[in-house]
Amino acid sequence: MSGKPLVSILSAGLSKFGKRKGVYGRELFVEAVTEAFERCPKLDPKKDIRAVIIGHMGESFEHQGHTGPTLADWAGLLPSAAIRTEAACSSSGVALRIGIFALLSGLYDIVLVGGVEKMTHRTTPDVTEFLAMASDYPFEQWHGLTFPSLYALMATAHMHKYGTTEEQMAMVAVKNHHNGALNPKAHIRREVSLEKALNSRMIAWPLKLYDCSLITDGASCLVLTKPELAKKFTDTPVHIIGSGQASDTIGLYERQNFTTLKAAKLAAKEAYKMAGVKPDDIDVAEAHDCFTIAEIIAYEDLGFCQQGKGGKMIENGTTTLEGKIPVNTSGGLKSKGHPVGATGTAQACEIFLQLTEQAEKRQVKGADIGLAHNVGGSGATATVHIFRRG
Repeated sequence: MSGKPLVSILSAGLSKFGKRKGVYGRELFVEAVTEAFERCPKLDPKKDIRAVIIGHMGESFEHQGHTGPTLADWAGLLPSAAIRTEAACSSSGVALRIGIFALLSGLYDIVLVGGVEKMTHRTTPDVTEFLAMASDYPFEQWHGLTFPSLYALMATAHMHKYGTTEEQMAMVAVKNHHNGALNPKAHIRREVSLEKALNSRMIAWPLKLYDCSLITDGASCLVLTKPELAKKFTDTPVHIIGSGQASDTIGLYERQNFTTLKAAKLAAKEAYKMAGVKPDDIDVAEAHDCFTIAEIIAYEDLGFCQQGKGGKMIENGTTTLEGKIPVNTSGGLKSKGHPVGATGTAQACEIFLQLTEQAEKRQVKGADIGLAHNVGGSGATATVHIFRRG
């Protein structure tokens, strides 16, 4: 059924996500790599890891560029080749893909990929402005458009075309907060009722406070190797069997259809074809729920349901922990949090935990094939990765 492994994940690590006062992003990254190294005792990081690829969106948050060597240094991995990737909120989804390229090229046998962002020490207007840099400057930012307003445009278009409701969007928040409450690393570990989500304050109609992901501090990482070397280090590798990436216009205004993300659809198509699997074969998925409407659109773009049926899918309980395709078992960006540079590899960390049966209270029974869907900006970048239990 499934394709040949491209690369194998030996280990994964995640910092605690949340409002992490008094620490730098580099210290959060040390938390993530320490966990990854402890999980794989046969690995000698200093000797075995030859390249470090880091997703990091914004220098503005900590007034710090040149993130690659900074984090490699703090992780004790000098003089490894250190590379930073930037693709807005999909920065570490792209880092993961570059890690796959690095191994497939034959230049390296083991690489570390990851991501980091420290955001909560800045004011909400500052963070909103820095994030908006991933939208079109002359035609969106300059006119006051922010990501809540851009995704609100998608939401209203989806509501108008398909009858999607505010209640259905709120159901995404309820589900993801339920899952996040079970995740010790999540930013907000508490349930939210449908009524509370629907009555939360308006941010950009129809998106309310509980429709929006969190400003979060966090870091994540994965140790990747060639499939033929994996068993030397672990009895429970997770193979990446499909990888897709596509791009679209940076400006939402340039697109004819606001109800789908073309880049995500194309990335998914590429990943499914490479993996030799269909949407029906996915046992667990992490989708990019920067806003609740984004998860509903993701169901459709990933082929989990027909176009326009995403709202019904959440209403029917198909994507809950007990449903046919559990989505965002980690709590998603909505409850686990969204430290933008760390999100892509954090999604992959959750799939790794699920496929190695380490997800504890949120474990999906018998999960064999997983998917991670990471989106940058309003869909100018999208990556989709498909994973199989080793």
